Amino acid sequence: MDCRHFPSGINLCNSKTALMSTILKIAVLGGGESGVGAALLAKKLGHQVFLSDAGIIKDKYHRQLSNASIEFEESQHSEERILACDLIIKSPGIPEKAPLIQAIRAAGISLISEVEYAYRFCKGKIIAITGTNGKTTTTKLCYHLLKNAGLKVAMVGNIGESFAAAVAENGYHYYVVEISSFQLDDIVDFKPFISIITNITEDHLDRYQYNIDLYAAAKLRIFENQDENDHFIYNADDPLSQKYIKTKEIKAQQYQLSLEKPVEQGAFLDDNNIFKIILNRKEDMDINELALQGKHNSYNSLASGVAGRLLNIRKETIRESMANFESIEHRLEPVLQIYGINFINDSKATNVNSTWYALESMKEPTIWIAGGVDKGNDYSQLLPLVKQHVKAIICLGTDNSKLHAEFDGEVEMVIDAADMDEAVRMAYKIGAKGDNVLLSPACASFDLFENYEDRGRQFKDAVRNL
Repeated sequence: MDCRHFPSGINLCNSKTALMSTILKIAVLGGGESGVGAALLAKKLGHQVFLSDAGIIKDKYHRQLSNASIEFEESQHSEERILACDLIIKSPGIPEKAPLIQAIRAAGISLISEVEYAYRFCKGKIIAITGTNGKTTTTKLCYHLLKNAGLKVAMVGNIGESFAAAVAENGYHYYVVEISSFQLDDIVDFKPFISIITNITEDHLDRYQYNIDLYAAAKLRIFENQDENDHFIYNADDPLSQKYIKTKEIKAQQYQLSLEKPVEQGAFLDDNNIFKIILNRKEDMDINELALQGKHNSYNSLASGVAGRLLNIRKETIRESMANFESIEHRLEPVLQIYGINFINDSKATNVNSTWYALESMKEPTIWIAGGVDKGNDYSQLLPLVKQHVKAIICLGTDNSKLHAEFDGEVEMVIDAADMDEAVRMAYKIGAKGDNVLLSPACASFDLFENYEDRGRQFKDAVRNL
């Protein structure tokens, strides 16, 4: 990464001292949760802050920026002003190929992510979770464990509040951070105490030149700055995680998760379907009753359990927390049963692998609502599960050609819906007592919806209005 060096020799890419002791001109690109959080932290630290967004900034962020006396613009980027800054903090949604980012690189100005900026002023321990699937559930479960243990903890990053905004509040001892590949792209020194990779499957390939190697490399950056005093947890059953991890030098202590075999250090499922968590001191803990069911959730629970024990949370607290944890919204969320038909909201399934887990968990005939913005998806891996569980597919997206190409002729019915209300009405008409209606799109939502949350809520509203 190119960095601006001041005459004094200060390097902004790796100098916390410079950021704290020098009044800098800082530009923040993006006026969403992460961008506004970074601006608030920079303002609190006494820097000259300017926020720029090429789109429209939401009203709540308008108010936050105005109340903090932070200058901002929207619907444009004033390139000359941005390039006159000492440090630029980039929101994760802005791709590297954007012309403004290229101009910043060419100018040699330090460019970092909001996560990196927050890290430099974070005084608490960081538990960072990434992966293609399961990171939100694992993040929420880790947070639940720490909260139940009475610890001062914030849940931040790609979920909930921005990391930088939480650091600005200056009151937390622990930060559980959900972190995406986009956020990891622009880290420099970011170093969590515990890092977790849930799995690696094809996702966001449109952002990574349709190259899984580039996407995986971004994910693996989560542990690149860790040392022997830190901890790294990963899924030993996931072939791509195994493949790419073997290519990296890892200094952190490693812990494996498995549902297929015992591990020397980490957690696994034994022959009696009992979880065993084993750490350096060879302690073990049996967990038999979990609130979260399903194969994919077993990995999430194992990862959270290991993290909890590494933080010296009592086994009893971990067990109780896992038993009373409530499932997250939009992830295999039961909505209603209407005349014996079960409606299930899995809108958070924005990639094929996530939908694979959802279809695998279906025990009854299923009407599958799918589609949206395709991210380079390969639907062929879903075909065996579709043949086994799915009686009809309702395609919900502006371009459903790939879904039709893969599944026409493989199930009795593959039809298109113009909007969510029509999709739900179609499913209800097709469905019979005992059937499931599963919204699990395997795609991003931005063609017809604001985000996956909006998509899931529209689904639930449509079901309730039947």
